[in-house]
Amino acid sequence: MIEYLEFAKDISFKAKEVMLTYFNEENVSSYKDDDTIVTVADKIINDYLIEQVKKVYPNHAVYGEEKSFGESDYVWVCDPIDGTAMYARGILVATFSLALVYKGEVIIGVVMDPFNDCLYTAVKGRGAYKNDKKISVSDYSLTDKRSVGYFDMYPQAEYDLYDVVKVLNQKCYNVSLGSIVRGGILVSEGKFIFSLFPGTVCKNCDIAAVKLIVEEAGGIVRNLKGEEQYYNKDISGAIISNKVVYNELLEIINDNIKIKGSYNN
Repeated sequence: MIEYLEFAKDISFKAKEVMLTYFNEENVSSYKDDDTIVTVADKIINDYLIEQVKKVYPNHAVYGEEKSFGESDYVWVCDPIDGTAMYARGILVATFSLALVYKGEVIIGVVMDPFNDCLYTAVKGRGAYKNDKKISVSDYSLTDKRSVGYFDMYPQAEYDLYDVVKVLNQKCYNVSLGSIVRGGILVSEGKFIFSLFPGTVCKNCDIAAVKLIVEEAGGIVRNLKGEEQYYNKDISGAIISNKVVYNELLEIINDNIKIKGSYNN
């Protein structure tokens, strides 16, 4: 497990180098079918991960947001740049996310914040760390004056969280930064009390590492129905929170969420 973690950390340092190199450059490569941006940096990082996995762990697979490789019980699940829209506009939000998933369960998770030189790591059963210092979620309630929540919404999402956020706005201060991975790791270190995510198709790439880091920090991560899910395939959104607010969040979501499409994981 430590060997896997060191491998993941090495990839994250390379991702940091690439992200900083191309930041504030004209590096938009293309647009996906859903009109979201792909940058040159996204592709370089994703390709580098595949190259290194083929070299070091040839029997493992890669599930990348931009490109995938192979089939295996062991899958490296990666979002090379989460918050690409902000990154491409020169806004300091984006993160790199990588998880090792075994038969759908996350066993290694790393998130790199290149702009603040912060590396978040977790190994299953061994706690969560930020730059090698142990971190933990908060114990704040929804109505605690210190509480801040995070939500992520976009037009193509299968789940509509607008009414959910309207209710939550009556209880606590809520923000959206443009990177669910950043929102998730801020839960892991106690700065946010929750993060909500409506993503489904290919969005395991966004949540896999966060799942482990937050839960190793004492929090909870489930889909929007309150269920566990596998991270080697599409997901049904995510509730990422401390344990104090989780049940109340789930109740609010159940009462107010809308499904825009026919997706059912």
